[in-house]
Amino acid sequence: MVKLFVEPPENHERASTVREFSVPASFTVGEHDNIASSVYDHERDDPDHVIFQRLVDGVWVDVTCRQAAGQIRSAAKGLIAHGVQPGDRVAILSATRYEWPILDFAILSIGAVTVPIYETSSAEQVQFVLADSGAVAAFAETDAHVGRIEQLRDGLPQLRRVYCIEGAAAAALDELAEAGESVDATAVDERLAGIRSADPATLIYTSGTTGRPKGCQLTHSNLLYETRGAKECFPDHLTKGEKLLVFLPLAHVLARALTIGAFAGGVTLGFTSDIKNLVPMLAVFKPTLVVSVPRVFEKVYNTAEQNAENGGKTKIFAAAADTAIEWSKAQDTGGPGLLLRLKHALFDKLVYGKLRAALGGNCRAAISGGAPLGARLGHFYRGVGLSIYEGYGLTETSAAITVNRVGDLRVGSVGKLLPGNSMKLGEDGEVLVKGGVVFHGYWGNESETAAVFTHGWFHTGDLGSIDDDGFVTIVGRKKEIIVTAGGKNVAPALLEDRLRAHPLISQAMCVGDAQPFIAALITIDPEAFAGWKERHGRDAGASVADLSTDPDLQSEVELAVKDANEAVSKAEQIRKFRILPVDFTEDTGELTPTLKVKRKIVAEKFAADIEALYAKASA
Repeated sequence: MVKLFVEPPENHERASTVREFSVPASFTVGEHDNIASSVYDHERDDPDHVIFQRLVDGVWVDVTCRQAAGQIRSAAKGLIAHGVQPGDRVAILSATRYEWPILDFAILSIGAVTVPIYETSSAEQVQFVLADSGAVAAFAETDAHVGRIEQLRDGLPQLRRVYCIEGAAAAALDELAEAGESVDATAVDERLAGIRSADPATLIYTSGTTGRPKGCQLTHSNLLYETRGAKECFPDHLTKGEKLLVFLPLAHVLARALTIGAFAGGVTLGFTSDIKNLVPMLAVFKPTLVVSVPRVFEKVYNTAEQNAENGGKTKIFAAAADTAIEWSKAQDTGGPGLLLRLKHALFDKLVYGKLRAALGGNCRAAISGGAPLGARLGHFYRGVGLSIYEGYGLTETSAAITVNRVGDLRVGSVGKLLPGNSMKLGEDGEVLVKGGVVFHGYWGNESETAAVFTHGWFHTGDLGSIDDDGFVTIVGRKKEIIVTAGGKNVAPALLEDRLRAHPLISQAMCVGDAQPFIAALITIDPEAFAGWKERHGRDAGASVADLSTDPDLQSEVELAVKDANEAVSKAEQIRKFRILPVDFTEDTGELTPTLKVKRKIVAEKFAADIEALYAKASA
């Protein structure tokens, strides 16, 4: 149920009223509730249930609730033996893998605070997070990661111990188990009983797309509101009998919160960071639910389209895609007619079934977050038989604060509020939120905290709209809004989303601040480029740099630009574009670990290309 309030004016000068949406929670969070208790509840209530599947030498091995709790308790005892106190910060520098949640739950079980660090972080980033958080211990994935931390030890006086998850010496879990043998199991129970829901559970540093990272303090209560709210929205997906393969970075709040929520619901979880072999892994693991960022869904679609083009089946795929989109749209307008049903049944055999098989064959739903998905892709996947429930949130909101849900899905929106939260729009259209999932402040940074709260409302920095039914649509980031020389405000997200939908385009970034028109920087997908060269008779060894001005390549990108321009007014349209010689990657610094473009970095790196786009305009 969505409640709509009309907020009275704050003063007599303000004539307009502000609509406030609020969704009450049907659950409560008690004073001593915490997110680690589910480990031991499962052990007591259903010890033989398979809660994890662990990849060992290429084989998925079952791990029961009893076995998982045993490992977690063992690690928790080891941390106690090594002097970790309630409230102490303990870092995990690792890619997504089985040991990550085991260590996370062990840290949380003793009242300590988990500090995730992306395994791809630079030495400078690692130093900043460890120093700023005051971490007393750190888990590093490999010997190389340990070495990276050890080189920084002189500047980290509070860091007492570094463990290696898969080191040449004793692995972290074995080391902790041995250290904890002298600690009574009741010590963990006592620590667990002492945790309050208001206590901090994790300190997650923002990815830093703009400025220096800030540590978001999320409490046990924040994460319980997130996981229990998600359970209300997905009662049939976050429960026993379901399977979820987590491949997003667990250092990111989306994967972490869903892992905690799925675990609490009894979902069988698997973990991998081997994205290159994800498709064959999905075929074996056979998840019922997939959680990802939009770029992965875009990539699956683009690869399928590219394969069809390489196999001479372009027209069939295009017709199948159009039919899927039409089918999805018909679900909201009275249902498909006879002809559409026949076409859909045909393409289900020819195309859609193969796409579902690529996700393991059992996948019935997907959750997308972290960036806009785009209505076209949302309709396509829904028409294929895989509804994507797009949500919206930030680290500061413990992951999702809005989400589409089963039986209440509006493609193109980011859904409705999670229970226990409220939302309204500022006078400039900024999304303001408060409620159970919203954090209370940045670690050791009162000025930044004060800057983002007004009378208890958190300023998200995103511009959006809310319809009468409570469905939220995000327009874009306030900081990313482009203001042209003519004073036109342009949100780049919609244009960039449409551009990335083209199989040949990997990334796109619109520019145009204080310029006479909007332009775009385009990168070419390396995988799609090989097929394009073969079809167009170009040298297989030619690079994008070699062919960036090729007439056929320019023409194909121009068609994508024309398609994107159809979604906006004339003043917002892209007038010029430039194909860059290289793709954006995390390794080269243009993308965050969740594949979002770091606009400031791109603008600096490719300043000459941007200047060239406007050279004649300013001449």
